[in-house]
Amino acid sequence: MKHFLGSIILAFLSILTVTGQSNALDLSGKWDFQIDREDTGVKEQWFRKILEDHINLPGSMPEKLKGDEVTVHTQWTGSLYDSSYYFNPYMEKYRMEGQVKLPFFLTPDKHYVGVAWYQKNVTIPSDWKGDRIILFLERPHIETTVWVNNREIGMQNSLCVPHVYDLTAAVAPGKSCRITIRINNRIKDINVGPDSHSITDQTQGNWNGIVGRIELQTTPKVHFSDIQIYPDLKDRKATVRISLYAPASAKATLQLSAESFNSDKKHSVPTVQQNISVRSGDNKIEMELPMGEGFLTWDEFDPALYKLTATLTCGKEREAKEVQFGMREFTIKGKWFYVNGRKTMLRGTVENCDFPLTGYAPMDVASWERVFRICRNYGLNHMRFHSFCPPEAAFIAADLVGFYLQPEGPSWPNHGPRLGNGQPIDKYLMDETIALTKQYGNYASYCMLACGNEPSGRWVSWVSKFVDYWKATDPRHVYTGASVGNSWQWQPHNQYHVKAGARGLSWTGAQPESTSDYRNRIDTVKQPYVSHETGQWCAFPNFSEIRKYTGVNKAKNFEIFRDILNDNHMGGMGHDFMMASGKLQAICYKHEIEKTLRTPDYAGFQLLALNDYSGQGTALVGLLDVFFEEKGYINAAEFRRFCSPTVLLARIPKFTYTNNETFHADIEISHFGKEALQKANTVYCVKDKYGKIYARGVVSTRDIPIGNLFSLGSIDMKLNDIRTPQKLNLEVRLGNSDIVNDWDFWVYPDKVKLTQGNVYTTDTLDEKAISILQEGGNVLITAAGKIKYGREVKQYFTPVFWNTSWFKMRPPHTTGIFLNDYHPLFRDFPTEYHSNLQWWELLNKAQVMQFTHFPAEFQPTIQSIDTWFISRKIGMLFEANVLNGKLIMTSMDITSQPEKRIVARQMHKAILDYMNSDAFRPDTRISPEQIQTLFTKIAGDVKSYTKDSPDELKPSIVN
Repeated sequence: MKHFLGSIILAFLSILTVTGQSNALDLSGKWDFQIDREDTGVKEQWFRKILEDHINLPGSMPEKLKGDEVTVHTQWTGSLYDSSYYFNPYMEKYRMEGQVKLPFFLTPDKHYVGVAWYQKNVTIPSDWKGDRIILFLERPHIETTVWVNNREIGMQNSLCVPHVYDLTAAVAPGKSCRITIRINNRIKDINVGPDSHSITDQTQGNWNGIVGRIELQTTPKVHFSDIQIYPDLKDRKATVRISLYAPASAKATLQLSAESFNSDKKHSVPTVQQNISVRSGDNKIEMELPMGEGFLTWDEFDPALYKLTATLTCGKEREAKEVQFGMREFTIKGKWFYVNGRKTMLRGTVENCDFPLTGYAPMDVASWERVFRICRNYGLNHMRFHSFCPPEAAFIAADLVGFYLQPEGPSWPNHGPRLGNGQPIDKYLMDETIALTKQYGNYASYCMLACGNEPSGRWVSWVSKFVDYWKATDPRHVYTGASVGNSWQWQPHNQYHVKAGARGLSWTGAQPESTSDYRNRIDTVKQPYVSHETGQWCAFPNFSEIRKYTGVNKAKNFEIFRDILNDNHMGGMGHDFMMASGKLQAICYKHEIEKTLRTPDYAGFQLLALNDYSGQGTALVGLLDVFFEEKGYINAAEFRRFCSPTVLLARIPKFTYTNNETFHADIEISHFGKEALQKANTVYCVKDKYGKIYARGVVSTRDIPIGNLFSLGSIDMKLNDIRTPQKLNLEVRLGNSDIVNDWDFWVYPDKVKLTQGNVYTTDTLDEKAISILQEGGNVLITAAGKIKYGREVKQYFTPVFWNTSWFKMRPPHTTGIFLNDYHPLFRDFPTEYHSNLQWWELLNKAQVMQFTHFPAEFQPTIQSIDTWFISRKIGMLFEANVLNGKLIMTSMDITSQPEKRIVARQMHKAILDYMNSDAFRPDTRISPEQIQTLFTKIAGDVKSYTKDSPDELKPSIVN
């Protein structure tokens, strides 16, 4: 895409962040249309001919079922690091023509990359005589070239702002003209990166078409070309910088006024007027708008907005523009962000441009307002747009809701392009961020800016100049060079950092606790630090979600995963696996967010993401599905307990105890609310699942300032009155408010008697075990460390990160466990149907057993949930009838260090007590040979068929 800066400048000769155009002619509806597969249309002058097909606009080709059928030969825009789909014999049925299903992202109904032509005959209104006439295309994709009749007007290729063409010299009011638009969605000279969310098939899709408003618009010959508003809260004014265009010198009058429009309190700003002399060409004018004593400010708590009315009168011509803005200052002091002088912590999510129904970002305000209000309901106040800039509707909606946005340049300059190496992307990204800031810079919600995501090349020098430019150019926003992962270099000129490194949980190497934080990872950082893509904890697919995909992209990846589960004789367990893995996912998000809130000078986090990500192998990282709807295992009220402006925190050294210990918790609060709290009363309660109260009291009554790490007191509870294994819950609440948080912990008897009874325990299926089983006895096999069939599955306590396809089977491979918590085995081992913190001792880095050779109807008692790309039947404990006897076999370590490993010891007791009871009644029969295979068979590693890997896995990054 050859890029002309002049085209970007032209886009702002009439298109502002405004409403109220003087005149507009809607061009939506039926257009002539033709696909130009061989790209011969320019040479053959298709702008002179009548096109052969028709299409309704606005819309994309996939929306209108134009383009090609998806086949195994379709050339996708995006990196496919897991190419096993193309080679795996199992996938052959999904590669057949007419039956194609893709496992690595959603499958579109139609796909087309190339040139398409759009054409419409339009009669220019006769009363537009003497006006300037422009063609407004709100969001085409990607490159447009426009002809009027046989005259070429120009080319534009912005991915961020409308394409606007001045047609004045090419049309005549009262007469008909033919408008022809050639759209090319190929990646050409300007390569933003095939995985950039502005173009990739991983997310929205690389579509061809025009969405949003398609209009002819008019302005007077002397007209506004730009209006930018700079709030000044200290001096109670707004500086308005106006650009005017005049074809000749003239006298004119400018009037400015403003009025609030979306808050209960109304405020009007008196009109100010200035007489001006304009010269031929561009004119820069600056005016001050005194806001007065009672002006309203905009923030997440009170998002009051104004509409500035700017009126330009020049002779008999008059133009009035309305510009939406808020009196908001988003600044940095030390390591924190401040909104209107109030310290603010960002609680964000990443928006990845995943909109399966349309395949592109919504163009209407209502859809975006829904998204932001859902995010607000989940305690968030911030959104980063990953390598794309949303349309204007998103900024309007965020303004209304009170949401802080970080748009980005439309590029992930990696996996092909390199930033700072002199490639066309260098200039294009700079031009695009200038364009989007002119277009959307007045919106109060536009607070932060980055050039894009995780660049490669000599990028540090480039982003340093980028930040320096913006710091000197526009003080309304704050700037970071690029949003980057942990292995990327620090960017020395950044005003703030979006970087990985201070995120994640340490549960792979240490038992869960809530005392640690990330301070040693960011204590030397001098600017505000915002975590990059926090979370990425996966849950199993929700197959009931498939019916929601009624638009251009279908969840055929989910259909494949459902087939795999069915083929492995677990088809009825999909919902159970989703719920159980989801509960673990929610636990991980809770503890990672709380660890962030416990960290000194941690300015914010950006989740990846609150909702699922459909591409890059299918990354089911969301607590909500891709449609921002609940999956069933956590709701907004539960999430707000640990993610909201005010969060109570407990530093607890561990979550499993014996009853001769004292439970201790230090209570803190992270408070970034509207104002400090006076004489806040903090109370606590410890109870069991039935509501029986074991302890309650007052932690403290204190004034609470804005900030985190504010100590409220401590809680101590002796556990000696608890005689039986119990799961207890500590709940801490701020007075009678809805500010509340809670933590589960488990108490076990200090003295545990293991009753062997008539159970023979061994670590293998030896001759004695077989003899006892032949004679009708009971055998317990504790096979920890001895399993071979299942060794290829790497299990941690935490679930799959992102997904095992994109990261090529990087451990872990499991997403928690599922069990029947009503099973009599667990009468003396308190548990839910899913992993919880007490299971860490038994699950983390423990072996699993693979049961693909067992009877189809067999299900293990404690089932590990495998990655959905394979869905092997695996588990850690099963019971069976063997020969004439009964057997339990486990790969969990339940025998070593019983004095230290109190959970394992309790599990050991629970197993023995169950085996010695009348309730021990296995319902599946397994042969000794099948059991023996667990000790001998080797499955081998999963074949991925490719040696490449994402840059995030490579040992170093070229700069």
